[in-house]
Amino acid sequence: MKILVTGTSGRFGPYVLRELESNGHDLVLFDRLTPDDAFSKWPFIQGELTNYDDCAKAVQGGFDAVMHLGAQPWPTDHPRQQERREKTDLPVNHIIHVNVLGTYNILHNAMLAGIKRFVMTSTNCVAGIIFRISDTDYPMKRIPLNEAQPPDIEDSYSFTKAVDEQMIELYSRVYGMRTYGIRCAGLCDEEARKSFVEKAKPTTEWNTGMWGWVAREDAAVAHRLVLEKADELAPHDTFLCVADDTFVPEPSRELVEKFHPGYLPVIDGPFEGRASFFDTTKLKNAVGWKPQIGAGF
Repeated sequence: MKILVTGTSGRFGPYVLRELESNGHDLVLFDRLTPDDAFSKWPFIQGELTNYDDCAKAVQGGFDAVMHLGAQPWPTDHPRQQERREKTDLPVNHIIHVNVLGTYNILHNAMLAGIKRFVMTSTNCVAGIIFRISDTDYPMKRIPLNEAQPPDIEDSYSFTKAVDEQMIELYSRVYGMRTYGIRCAGLCDEEARKSFVEKAKPTTEWNTGMWGWVAREDAAVAHRLVLEKADELAPHDTFLCVADDTFVPEPSRELVEKFHPGYLPVIDGPFEGRASFFDTTKLKNAVGWKPQIGAGF
């Protein structure tokens, strides 16, 4: 397939590019920053997702699909993220501008160009588990959490990704596109994975992300498989993409018992060892994905 890939200069972009090119796809890269020299053989279009005309130009070229990786990965308006925002010199509304307007610009222009496949990196945050602002407990319905968990969103990052998922569903239903959101947990490279073991300490508090993570290599495979097998899937869907284990040494049930016993009644199934708090059965059954990289404990 000939694929337009957005967000190619981000931390996850090179992994997806390597995965796609090693499986015989032709790529065109779209980003505001020049990609790594390792991908210089591929055509590069410089532009902004937030610029409608840039996106309109980018999709011209007879593409079979768009792989949309570009996004702002944390909430720039969050009350506990303001020091970080000021250090990066981002406007408060940057999260909405990039994640909502940017996704609309590339999606709408893809539709106008007749591109039928659109795969987007989403997040497990769409459930509302991370970046919470209130002191209220997350209303967990099931552990391990799956795609059916009702959202309880409190922050703009989770909100924008949920909006993006609704947007691509609309374009599937109304315009006949095949659209998919890959709900990744924290995307970890090799250095981060080594630190899981090297810097491991006894866990002292509940983690709102429930120790969820996924190797960037495994997530890239998931993106490729969904894109390649789109014709075998429902016209629109979302899939959790998380490693089969956590990134801490303690057994997962023990973590619930120690830090959040109120969640014990919603544990569904054996939940043994360092089992993930996220259920990826849907992705595994849909495209045959299976994570190959564990945390190393």
